[in-house]
Amino acid sequence: MQAVPLLARAYPMFKKLLSRFLPSADSAVSAEKTTNQTAELPRMIEAAGVQPLDFEELLIVEQGLPVPDWDAVMEWTSEIRDAAERDRVWGEIEVAWLVHLRAALGSHYRLVRRGSAIVLSSLEGAEAVAAAQFMNAAQQQIVKVLNGVAQMPEGAGHDILLVLDDEETYYDYVARYYPEDGEFAFSGGMFISHGCGHFVTRKAKELKDIEPTIVHELTHGSLAHLPIPLWLNEGLAVNTEERLSPGQTQRHTAKQRDAMHRKFWNAETIQEFWTGHSYARPDDGNLLSYDLGRLLVWHLSADWAHFASFANAAQAADGGDAAARAQLGLDLGELVKALFEVDDSTQNWSPQPALWRGREVATDTGQLNR
Repeated sequence: MQAVPLLARAYPMFKKLLSRFLPSADSAVSAEKTTNQTAELPRMIEAAGVQPLDFEELLIVEQGLPVPDWDAVMEWTSEIRDAAERDRVWGEIEVAWLVHLRAALGSHYRLVRRGSAIVLSSLEGAEAVAAAQFMNAAQQQIVKVLNGVAQMPEGAGHDILLVLDDEETYYDYVARYYPEDGEFAFSGGMFISHGCGHFVTRKAKELKDIEPTIVHELTHGSLAHLPIPLWLNEGLAVNTEERLSPGQTQRHTAKQRDAMHRKFWNAETIQEFWTGHSYARPDDGNLLSYDLGRLLVWHLSADWAHFASFANAAQAADGGDAAARAQLGLDLGELVKALFEVDDSTQNWSPQPALWRGREVATDTGQLNR
C-alpha cells in the first residue's frame, strides 16, 4: 500500500476538528456544541516542507488567557517556502489560537465567521453574525471613504474581533500589552498589531453600541501600511468612526471642549501631541488628544486630493511636519495656534524632533503601551 504523506493525513483531521468549533464561513458555533471539548483542542500544526509545530507549547497564558508567542510562530511560518501554503497555515493558526482562547473564556463564548471576519464573543447567535457582517461591510466602506489612503489589510488571515464580557476580562486580556508600571488612560477598544493583528473591545447592551469601536479599530488596521504619526492615525479613525457610525453622545459640548483645549495646550504639551505620548496621559490630555487629532484631520481633509498626498507622505519621525509643508503648504504648529487663537509669535508649536531625543515616536497606541 502506498504511504500517505503526513500532511495529507493530518490536515483533514485538523480541519475536521476545527470545524466543530468553526464549522463554515456561514455558520455560528453554539455553546452547546463547544462545551467540554477542551481535551480536543488543536495542538500540532502541519505544513508542507517543514517540521510540525507544537502550537500548544507556544501558548503564553496570562490571567488565564492564552496568546501564542507570535515571534516564534512567525519564525516557523517563514520557513514554509510555498506562499499559498504559508497563507493557508497562517489562517489555520489564527483559528487554532481562537479555539484555545474560547475554551479559556468559557463555553458561553462562540466563534462566528462571515467572509474574512471572525468574532469571538458571548453575543447571541444573530448578534454575533451581525457583528461579523458589520465588520465585512465596514472594512469596505472605510477603504472607500478614505480613498487613496486606507487599504484592505495585506497578507493572509482573518479580520478578528474579540468582544469580551466585562471590564475585568478586557483588562485581563490587554494587560499583557502594557508595561508593568505606570499610569495609563482608560481604554474601551484596542487594535493589537503585534503578531496576529486583531481588535478587542468590551461587550455592550446592544451591537450598535460597539459599532463605533469596530469602525475605529478597523480604520487603524486599514492604515497599518503607513508610517504616519499617531495624531493623524487617530484623527482619521475618529472622523471615519463618526461618519460611518454617527449619533454618538459626547461628554462635553463643543464650547466646553474648546475651553479645555485652550487651557491645556501650550508649547510644551503640544510636543507630546506630535510624538503621540499625550494619547497615553491619564488626565484630560488623553481626551483632548483624540479631539485635536479629529479637528486637524477635519480641517486638513477639506481638499481630499491634497490631504491624501499628505497622508501618504507623512512620517511619524517628524510628526508629519515635512509632509504638511510640502503637500499642504502649511505649518502644523501655526494651524493649531490659529484654531485656539494663540497670538504669540515667540511660541513655537510646530513639531520639533530635536526636542524628542530619547523618546519613541508612536504610530499606534499599542506602541505607547509596550
